[in-house]
Order: sequence, then C-alpha cells, then structure tokens
Amino acid sequence: MQIDDLRRLIALAGHERVTDAAAALRLSQPTVSRLLARAEHTLGTRLFERDARGVHPNPHGELMLAAAREIVERYDRLRRDLGDLLDPDSGTVRLGFLNSMSTSVVPPLLRDFRRAAPRVRVTLRQAPSHELLQDLATGTAELAIMGPRPTGPHGWIALQRQRLVLAVAPGHRLAGRKRVRLPEYADEELVTVPTGFGFRALVDELYAAEGLLPRVSFESEDLATVEGLAGAGLGVALLPEPQAGVSTVVVPLGAAAQRVVGLTWRTDRVAAAPAARFLEFVRDAVR
Repeated sequence: MQIDDLRRLIALAGHERVTDAAAALRLSQPTVSRLLARAEHTLGTRLFERDARGVHPNPHGELMLAAAREIVERYDRLRRDLGDLLDPDSGTVRLGFLNSMSTSVVPPLLRDFRRAAPRVRVTLRQAPSHELLQDLATGTAELAIMGPRPTGPHGWIALQRQRLVLAVAPGHRLAGRKRVRLPEYADEELVTVPTGFGFRALVDELYAAEGLLPRVSFESEDLATVEGLAGAGLGVALLPEPQAGVSTVVVPLGAAAQRVVGLTWRTDRVAAAPAARFLEFVRDAVR
C-alpha cells in the first residue's frame, strides 16, 4: 500500500460511510470500495465491518489504523524535516572542523555567514582529519575545514596559511633564537599528535625531508595539550603559530614550514542547497 492509500483508509474510518469518504477524498465510491478490498486482501484479514449504518473498523482495523496514523505522521514529519534541511534559506549545513580551528578560522567564518544567511542553521562537529574525511564519505558532514588538502574526490578552497613554529619551554636552550633549523633540534624529544592525524603527517614529512625520524615522547589529539606538555619541558613541539605561545616560547622555522587550512567537500555527489549556499559564500569571501 502507498502512503495515500493509508490516508484514504484513515479518512474512511473517520467518515464511516463510503459515500461520505469518497466525497471528501474526491474519489468515486467504487474506487474507495476497491481500496478497502485491496487493503484487506494485502493484510489478509477483514478490517471493516459493513452494516446499514456504514463501515466500522473491527479490532484488526483499529490495529491497522493505529499503525497507518503513525506511518503517515512519520512520513509527513520526514518531508517537513527534509524540507527544512534542503531549504537554502532556512535549511541546515553539516560542517566538520579540526579542533585547532575552533578559536581561529571557524568563529569569524560562522559569524559572517550568519549575517548573510540568518535563518540557515549550521550543525558543528569537531574531529581529527581522518574522522572528518570519513564523515564526508558517509554524508555525516557535507563540508569540513581541515588541513592539509585531502586527496581523492575532494574540492578545496584554501582559507588560511599558518606558519609552523617550534614551541619550547621557557629557559630551553633554543628559547632565545630568532630562527632555527630542524637538524638543530632533531635530537630533542618531540611532543605531537598521533599517527593518522593530518598534522602528524605534515610533521613527519618535515623530518623526512631532512632524512630524519622524530623522537616522540608524548602524543595527544589536542594541540593545546601538545603545547602544554612542551611548556612543561616534556619535549619540543612543532605547532601552527596560532596554537603556540601560551605556555611556550615560540621560535620561528623556515618559510616552507607551514600548514594550509581550507574548506573541503566531496565532488562525487551533489551538495544540498544549504551546503551549496555556504560553499558559494566561502568562495565569495575568499575572492
């Protein structure tokens, strides 16, 4: 049976007469009678009792009607919710972002988008890069702010270039330096994020470019924690400049040491209208 069939059976129970129900539904009486017969055949039981006063649901019919009302209500709610999600003026954008973007890139971007589209709702999820890519693949998120740029079927809009710095504890032997090269601290223990994180891949690439491997002392998924551990003298840390300098001394690295943060999305599917609107807003802002 179709959703419209369930609606008609509910109407039939409300009017109790086939003729009245047919008039309300703007259908012929035979059409409504055939609908009832088809429903009873499909469900394998009599649903309505017929007498001189009309048709009345029996216990089987009451059970069917309760289920029909629930199905119709859930279907109507689904249509409303989908409409809310897909409306470019009042729908919902599902945005993921790196934890380290929570105080730098994300707040001003959302503030400006709210001014441009005040009725569009943005749901947020903070996660590491590999989880954000999984969210994009499954559709849990439609857009993600991350770095570095992912491979595969992903669009990309660069939002910010963040210089990488060496973060050391106050009093560290390199704390007073104006610039430092990686071989000069290669023997130091390193505090960093775990393997599998996008930022860890960037750190490993910097070491590999010098033919070196990092000596990792501690790992944390949170860059603020990484900086705190480095500030406590438990190792040095490579960090994006915006995430360093609270509990550590910042020492500049070479110009090539940087992280590019951007907005990414899947290019192998069509974006919903609210997500497309957010994407276009970011494109215009970058221009």
